[in-house]
Amino acid sequence: MKKKVLAVTLFAASASLAACSQKETPPPATEAATTAPQETTTAAATEAAPKTEVKTGEGKGYGGPITAEVTLEGDKIVDLKLTGDKETPGIGVDALEPLREAILEKGGLDGVDMVAGATWTSNGVFEAVGTALGIVPESTEGDVQKEVGATGLSHGVGFASNGRLGPGKDDKETGVYSFNEVIAYVLFGDDGKILDLEVDQLEVATPNYDGDHMPHLTGFPGQSYNADENHDEKVDTVLEQTDDTYLAEVDAWATKRERGDTYKLNSGTWTDEMDLFEETFRGMTVEEVKEWYALCCSDLNGRPLHGTSEKDEDVKKREALSDDQKAALDSISGATMSLNDAHGNIIAAIENAYEHRRAVEADSVAKIGLGITNTGRLGPGKDDKETGVYSFNTQAAGVCYDGDGKIIAVFTDVMEVATPNYDGEHMPHLTGFPGQSYNADENHDEKVDTVLEQTDDTFLTEIEAWATKRERGDTYKLNSGTWTDEMDLFEEFFAGKTTEEISAWYAAACSDLNGRPLHGTSDKDEDVKKYEALTDEQKQELDSISGATMSLRDPHGDILGAIEKAWAVAKDTNITIGQ
Repeated sequence: MKKKVLAVTLFAASASLAACSQKETPPPATEAATTAPQETTTAAATEAAPKTEVKTGEGKGYGGPITAEVTLEGDKIVDLKLTGDKETPGIGVDALEPLREAILEKGGLDGVDMVAGATWTSNGVFEAVGTALGIVPESTEGDVQKEVGATGLSHGVGFASNGRLGPGKDDKETGVYSFNEVIAYVLFGDDGKILDLEVDQLEVATPNYDGDHMPHLTGFPGQSYNADENHDEKVDTVLEQTDDTYLAEVDAWATKRERGDTYKLNSGTWTDEMDLFEETFRGMTVEEVKEWYALCCSDLNGRPLHGTSEKDEDVKKREALSDDQKAALDSISGATMSLNDAHGNIIAAIENAYEHRRAVEADSVAKIGLGITNTGRLGPGKDDKETGVYSFNTQAAGVCYDGDGKIIAVFTDVMEVATPNYDGEHMPHLTGFPGQSYNADENHDEKVDTVLEQTDDTFLTEIEAWATKRERGDTYKLNSGTWTDEMDLFEEFFAGKTTEEISAWYAAACSDLNGRPLHGTSDKDEDVKKYEALTDEQKQELDSISGATMSLRDPHGDILGAIEKAWAVAKDTNITIGQ
């Protein structure tokens, strides 16, 4: 996979080339010219003066467009006006003037550095000036992926969940909180080295979080929370959660990759930075990734030590690195976010993927994809105090494909989190955000024992204890075995099919009422008629997975949707498996 190149590099390099190409070679001196007097006429001097031109261009800044009005004398920039009034005050706005001065000093983009802490704004300026100069950034589209060889192949999906206190409080002194689920899909060779990976993250906050595009949860039905609906750092209303609003909130959740350009960091989007980290980790074992993190990232905030921190611990730790280690860090200077903090533990998700890995039979892999879906569930029913039971589910499907788009192998897991009055043992639960409360059945006897009052500490503890359905193992039992047993049967059945073929099979061979395979056991009229319409071959296919009875698409989880989404976001890879 190719590393994304920052705009500064592309535009600066292109500017240098453009400057060279714009210089005209003077005609060879003639004999008359060599004997002519030294004096030149005013007209000749005017002809020799470089032409002055004014050009405009636009780039993408952190908060909005950045425009550049460039005055050129020949190929030299002699004046420059930059406008970026939507950039962050004190950061991006303050970077415009030093960038302008540096560009004028150099007479162009070549040799101009980014302003520390304002990478996005810097790149926006370079893009705006470069566009004015007619410089088009290089494209990597269509490039062939570098082949990666391995002996043996395994893959795994890993979850890592944590709660976050803050940032701060709203203007009514009510806390802002969030929970994070990092999900990593990783392919490994027999030697444990990472062949390829895709990492994504779901972050869900209280509705008083002032950032636009942040997925939020008011709480479970019956709970309420302050809300900043126009993101102006002031509470506008108190949201009262109902069944309908609860389902709508969960349905609207989007991962950080899905949020795209709306999730901006100093050096680019979350996706841009995560892609750089993924490239760094390819070829490493999980232990090597952990060693690299321990050596090259801050012990204070988990961020790479790029030499920009003024904290004594960070300064000393970077100074202890070798020149090669510093150079390796410089090669991913655009990756600045933390790999392990309250925002999410990316390192743990990769490690969990390795611990849960399973062998894959394949000669090569052409694409990989990670699909994530979210569903809310009303019920099952109510507790003995007539308070509803609720849950939400996050489904993740990691899939590898051959060159024809057929599934080589799929690895699926689900995180299901319920209210604490759910009577099933071993179910992960969430009482709500700090300040909220909920009925709890602590001994799972279908009777409420207490009302839990959520605090900062209990909030973090609850989320830390979350476990996926695969991690719950034998404690998660279904009619035909464990959840893992049934999911393994589905995954084996899907191998060799395209995503479109799986969707078509589901439409033909699964119940329209509950999403379960039609094994001929349902007495519902719709199910009976649909089963009778199947061909003998389709019925035989169903018989081959008779132990797989759970739903692939219902309030418990949209597993089929996660598999479909994995194909929709699949990226190219080029892995060859040898003997």
